[in-house]
Amino acid sequence: MSADIPAAHRLSQAVGWLHRAEDWDFALGLGHGIAAVADGEIRGTAFWWPYGEGYATLGLIIVSPQHQGAGIGKVMMQALLDQAGTRTLMLNATPQGVPLYEKNGFRPGGEIHQHQGVLPASPPPALAAHEAIRFAAMPDLPVLARLDADATGLERRHVLERLLQVGEAIVLERNGEPAGFAVLRPFGRGLTIGPVVAADEDAARLLVSHWLHEQRGQFVRIDVTGGSGLGDWLGERGLPRVGVVSSMTRGVPPAPMGPTRLFALVNQALG
Repeated sequence: MSADIPAAHRLSQAVGWLHRAEDWDFALGLGHGIAAVADGEIRGTAFWWPYGEGYATLGLIIVSPQHQGAGIGKVMMQALLDQAGTRTLMLNATPQGVPLYEKNGFRPGGEIHQHQGVLPASPPPALAAHEAIRFAAMPDLPVLARLDADATGLERRHVLERLLQVGEAIVLERNGEPAGFAVLRPFGRGLTIGPVVAADEDAARLLVSHWLHEQRGQFVRIDVTGGSGLGDWLGERGLPRVGVVSSMTRGVPPAPMGPTRLFALVNQALG
């Protein structure tokens, strides 16, 4: 419930997460939250976000430092599993969380690399003659949803609609046809880039380059897939890798249909 956001925000601060209250509100508006409460105090949180009837992601699973080891995480995880039903479940786990998730049937299937920093000056994207970058608006939602579904195998139109409301999106066109998109929005300490969906690595770099150039001097974060090919390139542009988490799945993973790929997440919770 919205009334719980201040307490949930304090809980995330207690474990060193830099989410804003607005980030909690964004997450709550797209999914379902569980709170572990005792003596009138929220001691844990856990969320799940449905993508149709077949899939969901889990995240914002936090237990108060003073109450860790008391089984709260186990109880909340079971509640998430019960609510999500037969859906395939996906999450991104810290090394500390992997054992709990493995006990509940999750299996690792890749990595997510967190890059962040204050952006130095960088050149604008070097577009070819047949390429153009333009801003996206709500009428572009069907195109963005199609590109995203091709890349992820998920129905995330409602997430993209909300992202267009709280952030900015750009579309890369090649010969007048969409070849990818990237969203920028406020998050945590500053700004985050994601999702980034593109036809290939060159297209992804062009999209990210646009935001790196436009947001010089700002604190920016981006969470890229381990196979994105963007890691070293991001480091050279002032966004070093600061963390790695394990992508885990319980059930049959979604099947991307192509031709686009997911290069960067919305965030580690939403995927």
